[in-house]
Amino acid sequence: MSGLRGLLLCAALGAIAPVVSSQAPQGDAPRPVAPQGGSTQTWADQQKSQAFATRKLDQSPRRNEWVSISSGGRTLKAWVVYPQVKRKVPVILVLHEVFGLTDSTRNTADEVAAMGYIAIAPDMLSGYGPDGGGTSSFPTTRSAANTLDLLEDQDVYVDLNAWADYGNKLPRANGTLAIVGLTWGGGVAFRYAVTAPRKDLKAVFVFCVSGPPAYNQGLAHHGKGIHDFPVARTGVPVYGFYGSKDLTGPPDSPVLLSLPATQAAMAAAGNFYDPVIYDGAEHAFMRIGEDPANGNPSNAAADKASLVRLAKLLKTTLK
Repeated sequence: MSGLRGLLLCAALGAIAPVVSSQAPQGDAPRPVAPQGGSTQTWADQQKSQAFATRKLDQSPRRNEWVSISSGGRTLKAWVVYPQVKRKVPVILVLHEVFGLTDSTRNTADEVAAMGYIAIAPDMLSGYGPDGGGTSSFPTTRSAANTLDLLEDQDVYVDLNAWADYGNKLPRANGTLAIVGLTWGGGVAFRYAVTAPRKDLKAVFVFCVSGPPAYNQGLAHHGKGIHDFPVARTGVPVYGFYGSKDLTGPPDSPVLLSLPATQAAMAAAGNFYDPVIYDGAEHAFMRIGEDPANGNPSNAAADKASLVRLAKLLKTTLK
């Protein structure tokens, strides 16, 4: 058994205690079947289900705009929202969930902008949809999710860097950068941080996804729960935000049961990784915790606590 596989087994047996705010599930926690990304919902249906986020966006006092740039023969689209401050500020890339850019991610970006930063929420499916469209052009959220999961990291990084370059050229940008990644976006951001991050990247904030060595992105890895992702030395601190009821992910490495292996890999490389678990919260609590119709109050509590923690960490890491 490989060392990393062994670490996962130890995690399942509860032999490695994660350094978090509450205890991770023990070895008797069920290992679920890996969920299908997205569903048979259309993008329009999904937007209706996120009406709570749309209402918040409509009430936001902050200036926002849709922007397009060209990169690699594709037109990339993103939503940009500006803080209500006059000084130059850092840029925060807010990377969406696996089904693409929807109003819930834009709502999170607006909340980040309210903290005093320029928030850019790219549509990472730009140019990959029918007729060169983005998220809204896919017939179902599942087809969007499957397309996104099959992209190779290196191709995703090209788009990520293109948006970072765009952000740094904005007149109100001060040249420093952070990434807030939501589920799929968190995995991308985590792997980017331990591969070859930009020098202007100061911190990565990962919501509800396991980090390396678990690797589930790209044609060779999709759906296989492979654990061969290298964790290199990095100066970029990574902060994790997790719900105690989150056991989604590949069947051999659900998010919470992957945490000990991620911690071990980060420690072995000499990297800073600080995960926090919120009691009773579920997967994607930053989205469902904003929904008044959600029946689990722990999701709303985790959402609020995470925003407080995020605001404090952004202030300290982006000095």
